Amino acid sequence: MSLSKQELPAPALVGLLADFLLSKGWLLASAESCTGGLISAACTDLAGSSNWFERGFVTYSNAAKTDMLGVDAALINAHGAVSEEVARAMVQGAIGHSKAQVAVAVTGVAGPAGGSRAKPVGTVWFGFVVDGRLSSEMQRFDGNRAAVRAATVQHALQRLLQLMQPLAEAP
Repeated sequence: MSLSKQELPAPALVGLLADFLLSKGWLLASAESCTGGLISAACTDLAGSSNWFERGFVTYSNAAKTDMLGVDAALINAHGAVSEEVARAMVQGAIGHSKAQVAVAVTGVAGPAGGSRAKPVGTVWFGFVVDGRLSSEMQRFDGNRAAVRAATVQHALQRLLQLMQPLAEAP
């Protein structure tokens, strides 16, 4: 699985993701807030995705993050739903509430309203778990609501592949 520097379209990224997961016998779960299920939809657009896509959690409200993923409400109150801490808790919840070995979580401000000076529109926190390894990062995307959500899906898929690449190349 070699990734070039050029950006591949989402369907191509999903195909690579599927190939990797199938080769390892692994499953993927997603936990989505600002994308409202678009990552799950991109994955399940590929025929045969039931062989590697285990489940998707759409946890748009804070209550859903707590109820479905086990994110501590006090964590959300302390840091806000759009935070590294919540993204990490969401992805850990996706792993803990599924049979997946790989998971992605996204929480952000898609706009046009809801942004602040500290967290402007386009701010998205990502959480990833790949074979027990937890990581997180923040990105800021430009554009309207649709553009921010599309960029979030694209980045989530691309970054998952980057995180899995060393595992694919290992003997």
